[in-house]
Amino acid sequence: MEPKVNNFEFCPKPEIVVHETDVLLIGGGMAACGAAYEADRWATPQGLRVTMVDKAATDRSGAVAMGLSAINTYLGENSVDDYVRYVRNDLMGIIREDLVYDLGRVVDDSVHLFEDWGLPIWKKDAEGKSFDGAQAKKEEIPSLRDGGIPVRSGRWQLMINGESYKVVVAEAGKLALENNRKETGVDQNLFERVFVVKLLLDKDDPKKVAGAVGFSVREHKLYIFKCKVALLAAGGAVNVFKPRSTAEGQGRAWFPVWNAGSTFAMAAEAGAEMTMMENRFVPSRFKDGYGPVGAWFLLFKAKATNGLGEDYQVTNEEESRKFYGKYVDSMGTCMRNHMMILDMKAGKGPIKIHTDKALGALSETMSKKEIKHLEAEAWEDFLDMTISQAGVWAANNMEPENVPSELMPSEPYLLGSHAGCAGIWTSGPGDFGPEEYYWGYNRMTTVKGLFAAGDGCGASGHKFSSGSHAEGRLTGKAMVSYCMDNQETVEFSEDPEELAKEIFMPMETYGKYSDYSTDPDINPNYIRPAMLQQRLQKMMDEYVGGVSTWYMTSKAMLEEGFNYLQMVKEDASHMCAENLHELLRAWENFHRLLAGEAHARHIYFREETRYPGYYYRGDFLPIDDENWKCFVNSTYDKQSGEWNVFKRDYHQLIS
Repeated sequence: MEPKVNNFEFCPKPEIVVHETDVLLIGGGMAACGAAYEADRWATPQGLRVTMVDKAATDRSGAVAMGLSAINTYLGENSVDDYVRYVRNDLMGIIREDLVYDLGRVVDDSVHLFEDWGLPIWKKDAEGKSFDGAQAKKEEIPSLRDGGIPVRSGRWQLMINGESYKVVVAEAGKLALENNRKETGVDQNLFERVFVVKLLLDKDDPKKVAGAVGFSVREHKLYIFKCKVALLAAGGAVNVFKPRSTAEGQGRAWFPVWNAGSTFAMAAEAGAEMTMMENRFVPSRFKDGYGPVGAWFLLFKAKATNGLGEDYQVTNEEESRKFYGKYVDSMGTCMRNHMMILDMKAGKGPIKIHTDKALGALSETMSKKEIKHLEAEAWEDFLDMTISQAGVWAANNMEPENVPSELMPSEPYLLGSHAGCAGIWTSGPGDFGPEEYYWGYNRMTTVKGLFAAGDGCGASGHKFSSGSHAEGRLTGKAMVSYCMDNQETVEFSEDPEELAKEIFMPMETYGKYSDYSTDPDINPNYIRPAMLQQRLQKMMDEYVGGVSTWYMTSKAMLEEGFNYLQMVKEDASHMCAENLHELLRAWENFHRLLAGEAHARHIYFREETRYPGYYYRGDFLPIDDENWKCFVNSTYDKQSGEWNVFKRDYHQLIS
């Protein structure tokens, strides 16, 4: 195919809007809303302008968009040290303990704020009886801040009535932005339905951020944002791997499908150091609907068995110990997955969770009214966050209170906020941790003025929703501090006209070539984004350890995959876009490509199986603490397309 050129002969030239600000927040999920709330507190008195840019609508943006039935990180009576141990245990012994410790000492304050803003939280009364959020308010049980006792579904989790969880948090973030807008006199500082696709660096210092560029997904406009400091909090990466869902159901995933790896890709292209990009999360969830299992396991005490009725965590314990030793004793999420997968590969499936027995056991100690209310809450668990799961049960004539349900490990996801730790290498808080972990500002990346939070901040998982918000707040404060210390003007060298040509190239390509064939989907001059995504997913699935190989890969398989990946990258330059929605899909693919390549390069470098149950190196099956209990980090050279992957020392700070 001939090289593509955009002179806006076949696509209308977009209106170019330039917006100047001081603090730029890229994203609109929990982390970005936390950053907006906290940045207003510190920036507004100094006259600093805060701007948030969200690809979606902030009320229902990010991983909490549909709602949640629990907050997974609330320390309460637990110590910060124990929180660090818990995160380290579940992430197979390697985390940035300074980042996790720093988050643990502040996360509860965000949860208290959520309740202050109106989020209903389940409580216990003086006799230990449980009340849902609405009942607790009616009974005038004290708030958490005033000593109220939450209903725990696990040691770190508490139950909520959370259908409108994100709406509540977004409202506080938007009010903070509005306060900043009024006080600083700007016309607008919240841009919704604007997709930021690349960062702009200072013309005099290519290791310093100067702005970002994106486009509206509703209007034919290009947006250029000039800033002194920026936050990347645009979520993790979904649909990099072929999903288990197929055909008309392919849009279904456990993590939000709009998480396109933008955080990872934009950081890498800017030259930021990445960390633990080999890590992934493979949640075991209700088959086909991807419904959550946490409340069933933790609150309702349900048990899971193989098809023979055996507890696979017991029957596979000794076999697992051969390669994974002490990590079997700690029994984190990886190991539970691994033992499930062993039985499924051995033909001992299906794996079923006994929701029926769990509710039956509870009925022995609860009244019929209490059981009925609990069943309603169990259904709400899915209607809050995975409506499709209720649809799957109905379609299969299943009542989970009467029959068990199948579990299935999902396709892999790349993220840094849930039970995963892929992301960007950032500075720590400074008052806790070794000197090499701190370079001036909390959560700043190795690019000056560029910060990360939520899924973006690597090596520090198990933040979940509340932790992401709290980390956003930590970042918001640090960003203002950076602005106060670095007041010089920054300028990027890119020409706005050339940026417009680059970003709208797929639309020019479609306009120029679409009449070449009778079917615009089949054309020798371009590839549509949906087709390119399928190629990427197939390559990642078959060579980088997806569901079709039971998460298995090796040096030889990865090298073969890199050959195919290079062809996919070449084809990506020929992507077309018929409209703004397809332009969104095209740029999401550019980001997924780079995030997926980072993942593969890191797995290739780490010669062990650090995360059994998430992925396996068939040529290095055991965990090798002697050689690989370290961080695997990398940098990407955008000009050459080369990756530099290397080790960084791990420091245990909490015994």
